[in-house]
Amino acid sequence: MTITTDAKDLQEDLVRLRHDLHRQPEIGLHLPRTQERVLEALEGLPFEITLGTDTTSVTAVLRGGTGPEEGQEAAGRPAVLLRADMDGLPVQEKTGVDFTSRADGAMHACGHDLHTSMLAGAATLLAEKRHQLAGDVVLMFQPGEEGFDGASYMLREGVLEAAGSRVQAAYGMHVFSSLEPHGTFCTKPGVMLSASDGLEVTVLGAGGHGSAPHSAKDPVTVAAEMVTALQVMVTRQFNMFDPVVLSVGVLHAGTKRNVIPESARIEATIRTFSEASRLKMMEAIPRLLKGIAAAHGVDVAVDYLQEYPLTITNEDETHTAEKVIGNLFGERRLSRWATPLSGSEDFSRVLAEVPGTFIGLSAVAPGADHATSPFNHSPYATFDDGVLADGAALYAQLAISRLETLAAAS
Repeated sequence: MTITTDAKDLQEDLVRLRHDLHRQPEIGLHLPRTQERVLEALEGLPFEITLGTDTTSVTAVLRGGTGPEEGQEAAGRPAVLLRADMDGLPVQEKTGVDFTSRADGAMHACGHDLHTSMLAGAATLLAEKRHQLAGDVVLMFQPGEEGFDGASYMLREGVLEAAGSRVQAAYGMHVFSSLEPHGTFCTKPGVMLSASDGLEVTVLGAGGHGSAPHSAKDPVTVAAEMVTALQVMVTRQFNMFDPVVLSVGVLHAGTKRNVIPESARIEATIRTFSEASRLKMMEAIPRLLKGIAAAHGVDVAVDYLQEYPLTITNEDETHTAEKVIGNLFGERRLSRWATPLSGSEDFSRVLAEVPGTFIGLSAVAPGADHATSPFNHSPYATFDDGVLADGAALYAQLAISRLETLAAAS
């Protein structure tokens, strides 16, 4: 029996868990029902479980081999971390699937229900092979990836040291509802995902009658100029070979067409692919916006919000993952990306602390056009259950294989 065969035996259980999670998505750092379902999935397995204090995270440690003897310290034993995020998004689902979300305004539009189910499946597979493991495995079930920085909470609470010794390698996985053909695993050494920052701008003018703009200080026209100027700045101050993405998602002002409002608000997302460009944006944007405001005689408040850093994978760990993927599923299932993706991840915080890698997995429906399928975060995004067993098998085999090499090197 192979680990992929064992994983396929779990497929029906994984589908049931995934559908249950999908029907009841939870948002943010506090996911009580999701935590409860994870604990149910781990029930009866030989894991040491720790619950988060500031979030509803679950950390589960599996002692490989015979584990440390009574009175023996766990420090010094090889340890590997596997991570799955658990939270949904504030999106109204429009997929029409028969297990569609029952929570109004909430949806698992990014596939975290699959991640959680796959890691729960890996827990069963690893528990069955516990005595063959050459060290310990830490499972990181994380809330709050979607803009709440849940990884930081778990790092502060000691997830990397949960096994007694600091983990020596870390692996995460993410499904996609488009981009690649069904079942394709995606890797990239180095910068794999962009850094993500937020911009909040309030232009402060003076209200008045729309028929007499000269007697007011119109913040609307200033805000409109700022939106255009931000786009021009990107093309004129940044190298096209070190790209920057700036998209305005909120532009709000006023209550009536013949009233000049007191203020206007802009919100934007910023994605950068190098630390140099990120630092430059932090300086360039306030300078530009304050200059425009001064030119028009209005005030402006600029808040540049640092969010998730670059997701940088370790080259050796990425090659390790590629070898495991090739051995389990064949080279044809592997896609090595030449360029990063402009999405962002708080798993980047784990990868900044320990060597590891992040792996994409296409959950596009078999036969669907991956180039036109709705992408993650869309209310129409769908993810195929058929990848669940493969994801569980890969999680488990990554831990098994890496522990073997770590133990051999010690």
